[in-house]
Amino acid sequence: MLPIDPHADIARRAWIPCPHCRDDRHCADCGSGRNCRDHWRYLLSTTGSVLHVQCPGCAYLWDHETHFGTGGPRPAF
Repeated sequence: MLPIDPHADIARRAWIPCPHCRDDRHCADCGSGRNCRDHWRYLLSTTGSVLHVQCPGCAYLWDHETHFGTGGPRPAF
């Protein structure tokens, strides 16, 4: 298991599922799209529309593309 990044700050969080441990899978709050008090991720930094995050539970590091503000994929209507 990796250590938590030394620049991780609990005040900078993101509520996205961890692709490694999926600890949010059976959470009612996460399943309904609400910000859960237990299943947040450290938001380490951003580059454009990409979030660089780490899971506090399993310490997995990954990049998450949000497509926010990029004119990226649009939802189908």
